[in-house]
Amino acid sequence: MDNNLAIIYLSVLVAVLLFTVISVFRQIFKSRRIEGSFSKLRKKLTKEKGTAQEYYQLGSIYSDKKLYAQALTLFKKGIKALEDEGKLEEEQENLALIYNALGYVYFAQEQYDLSIRNYKEAVKLKPDYVTAYNNLGHAYEKKKLNAPALEAYEEALKLDPKNSTAKRRCESLRRLVAV
Repeated sequence: MDNNLAIIYLSVLVAVLLFTVISVFRQIFKSRRIEGSFSKLRKKLTKEKGTAQEYYQLGSIYSDKKLYAQALTLFKKGIKALEDEGKLEEEQENLALIYNALGYVYFAQEQYDLSIRNYKEAVKLKPDYVTAYNNLGHAYEKKKLNAPALEAYEEALKLDPKNSTAKRRCESLRRLVAV
């Protein structure tokens, strides 16, 4: 009986250690891949003009690193690149992604009015953009504008009825707006 218990204990210990080692290596490879992309994009964009997609990717990395001023500059350059290429009409979806990212960066800096403006632009360009509606609702909530926040979350629910964030926030806001 004692041997079986020891074998079970060691098996569980080995499984936990194996899981931990795999998780650590996955994180290391992910970090190396991101840093490689970061380095490559930064070098390229300091030497020459890039595409909107490249500016967006580098801006997203800066945003993840919480370097918001650099991210804002890059997202704006991404919009400018689309304008310069004359692709604003064809690239509405990519442009919506950039405006949503701009909104996120402004939100992170507690500039809620600018955040709302950019989220609205994102949903104008891509009316089925659920994430932008969620973000818009959150920005309205931060400004204590509960009725518009509820509208944004309800729009997100129309587009994605299984959206847990929108469901939860709608329930909470309905009680506040009804009072």
